[in-house]
Amino acid sequence: MKNKEKYKVIGLMSGTSLDGLDMACCEFEFQDGLWSYQIHGTETRSYPEELYNLLKTGVELSGFELTKLDVELGQWMGKAVKSFIDSANFEVDFIASHGHTIFHQPELGITKQIGGGNIIAAVSGVPVIYDFRSLDVALGGQGAPLVPIGDVMLFHEYDYCLNLGGIANISFDDHGQRLAYDICPCNMALNYVANKKGQGFDDGGAMARKGEVITDLLEIFNSLDFYSQPYPKSLGYEWVSDKVLKVLDVYSGNLENVMATLVEHIAIQIDRAITKKEETQKLLITGGGAFNQFLIERLQEYLKDKAEVCIPDRTTINYKEALIFGFLGVLRYQKQVNCLRSVTGSGRDNCGGVIVNPFLS
Repeated sequence: MKNKEKYKVIGLMSGTSLDGLDMACCEFEFQDGLWSYQIHGTETRSYPEELYNLLKTGVELSGFELTKLDVELGQWMGKAVKSFIDSANFEVDFIASHGHTIFHQPELGITKQIGGGNIIAAVSGVPVIYDFRSLDVALGGQGAPLVPIGDVMLFHEYDYCLNLGGIANISFDDHGQRLAYDICPCNMALNYVANKKGQGFDDGGAMARKGEVITDLLEIFNSLDFYSQPYPKSLGYEWVSDKVLKVLDVYSGNLENVMATLVEHIAIQIDRAITKKEETQKLLITGGGAFNQFLIERLQEYLKDKAEVCIPDRTTINYKEALIFGFLGVLRYQKQVNCLRSVTGSGRDNCGGVIVNPFLS
């Protein structure tokens, strides 16, 4: 394929909260100096139980076991996206896949996303672009977050773009420079507590709404060193597990209170991330946490003098990350910058992603 002005792409996203594989049929068009998008179809495919359990314990696997899981996940993703394409009857230029993060310790030069693009391409029969983070980490960056360049080019009407996924992250413009960073754990921690009650997640924030904030636990979380570090900065499962989940295990007496404390902590950290200005700003919220009504209410209370909370349609909430990874693939294919040094702290802006084409054309 040659560079062109319109692309049809499947964006794939597998997040740290393990909700499943998000797939989005996306069409991107460049016209009059601006990019626009349409989402033609979406689906979230839940992981089979065995695969889910392996992904949940991925950081504990041996090198051989992790390599085997990489292959198995790639095969499963390839089959899932092939059936999705067939059912959507969507003519695809390529697939852009985030993969599933197992390790992310950029200070050690480590980031590992599994679900091999070569395997997805072989199984699906469609070109694949994958491994978007490694180059930036090699250049000294955090390799995260990657979504902000999509925020700039596709969602520029908002002052802040907040994603409430496994980890809450934010993107915003500061004197003509895009900045972004991970704020705090979000659904990764909330779902962990919900699991203890036999639930996949806290539906609408019902558990948290019944609880009361545990003051000393809130103080422990709010005083974590990460929050005083300058950005760019990012979080991985290892840090969340050590600094948050292990602490939650100590406070297991009343899970409603624990959940309420987590919600308050998340709201406080997001409030701290947003600078008050003379004019009310617009804050776009996407990710699964946008459906947690209690969390949104707490955010609105904290942000009432700072920002208008904007909740978009369900498709945008659920599939914005898949959409933007599809867009990152377009930029990679065009050999355009798709990762900003102002966001990641890398040595320079860069164009990350590995292209695999099973047809050699």
